[in-house]
Amino acid sequence: MKTYLLRHTAGEEREIVAEDRPSPQPEPGEVVVKMHAASLNYRDLLMKKGLSASSGNEDIIPGSDGAGEVSAVGEGVSEWQAGDRVALTFFRDWVDGPFEMKYHQAARGGSCDGVLAEEVLAPAHSLVRIPDTLDFVEAACLPCAALTAWHALFERGTPLAGGETVLCLGTGGVSICALQMASAAGARVAITSSSDEKLERAAALGAEMTVNYAEHHDWDEVAFDWTGKHGIDHIVEVGGPGTLGRSMRTVAPGGKIALIGVLTGFDPPSDSLFPLVSHNAELHGIYVGSRAMFERMNAFLAKHGIRPSIDQVFAFDEVAAAYARLASGRHFGKVAVAIS
Repeated sequence: MKTYLLRHTAGEEREIVAEDRPSPQPEPGEVVVKMHAASLNYRDLLMKKGLSASSGNEDIIPGSDGAGEVSAVGEGVSEWQAGDRVALTFFRDWVDGPFEMKYHQAARGGSCDGVLAEEVLAPAHSLVRIPDTLDFVEAACLPCAALTAWHALFERGTPLAGGETVLCLGTGGVSICALQMASAAGARVAITSSSDEKLERAAALGAEMTVNYAEHHDWDEVAFDWTGKHGIDHIVEVGGPGTLGRSMRTVAPGGKIALIGVLTGFDPPSDSLFPLVSHNAELHGIYVGSRAMFERMNAFLAKHGIRPSIDQVFAFDEVAAAYARLASGRHFGKVAVAIS
């Protein structure tokens, strides 16, 4: 079978290379998934640069997000059978319950092999059924970005309720998934971008308020004014240190900030943390989610007919171009790869 590897080089940057390997055979408790599609996340760019927290010293198969169908099952596996349509979980062993640090030891595409391969060997507990409403490419967009958005809005802290306000920063995979879910739940959604074209697309997906942060540098004040100076109830914070200060000033009393991304770097914020105190606000670190969360999210997606927004689909021999598209920042939603 054909697979890709992130191979170590002399420097920190890793190269993506194709390699042929024998097809895997399932041991007891394992299944083989014939992969049909994968999608990329900002984390994949960090992995390639050797900057991810889950980067290891070994060559690994990259990619955390993929979907396909079960092609073989090992002894003792009763939950799955050949032909089942499945997606793989980001954290291979986080099935349910609170997060534990041990789960970092098996983060697909980082500390263990990922999904950019024609076949993937997986423990039976690390799969979820994909909604009948989605094709394989759409389902491949769920394991990281969609589940992160779901965790942020509905699982941690105070769950999102209809009529509340949500602010999504940017138009990448997590933010667009959050926009779609929040809109379906009856929330009022604001979103930022430096592109008017992207903001128009976001409005078509349900964004009630859009702000171009390249034109309005005080986008936080624009968002605050939009709420009648009450503040935003739920903020999907993907920027990190460069935007967290503005998010803290914008959050509503008793509101929630879900800290997800590091698009502006890894340094601590230079802004005062006091707005969190004065607003009695919640700040939650969100890193994807469990299999149980994934299953609850899939039920929500099927109920509301939500389909991930896909920017572009690349062929399996165009993986390098897919990485380049993601790195360009010109994408809207998810960058995907059709495997078979």
